[in-house]
Amino acid sequence: MPRDDRDDVITLTHPPILETRTLHWPDEAACAHTAAALAAPFLAQRPLPDARIELDGPLGAGTTTFVRHLLRALGATGRIKSPTYAVVEPYALALPSGGTLAVSHFDFYRFDDPREWDDAGFRDLYAAPGLKLAEWAQKAAPALPAPDLRLSIEPGDDERRTVRAEAFSPTGAQLLAALGTAHDEGEPA
Repeated sequence: MPRDDRDDVITLTHPPILETRTLHWPDEAACAHTAAALAAPFLAQRPLPDARIELDGPLGAGTTTFVRHLLRALGATGRIKSPTYAVVEPYALALPSGGTLAVSHFDFYRFDDPREWDDAGFRDLYAAPGLKLAEWAQKAAPALPAPDLRLSIEPGDDERRTVRAEAFSPTGAQLLAALGTAHDEGEPA
């Protein structure tokens, strides 16, 4: 962390974390269960209109798998592509309430030039209403706005995953609350 001139003051380079939860996924079914729980606030009678979710983890951690489960839980049909080469894949998903949820799935793995943020219109996509899902978000920093929720996925043995969920805003806390207690805290199953 950057320090100022005094040794006793630390300047934060990220927004304060409002709430944290640790989840343990013993298998992909637990990942799908968590994705379905996270979809609930968007599918409610009064859907959540806007949220930014970052997914962190090393290659093979399961961030794209989680996004696919989340998009399926939100009603996406057909092939769900990883936006690794396109950087963003947009979706317009019909909601049970009759509206439409705009979802932008970003994968910044190949993002190298901060000028791309403005040139490609990503600032406009992030400013628009809807759900923004960002993999490899650290590669687009500091252009990215702060997330509402960050899911950091760490692979374990076999299919097991440990997930640290951090809420950075009231919207993130609402999403974290939607996860309930399934696969929460404690020892891995």
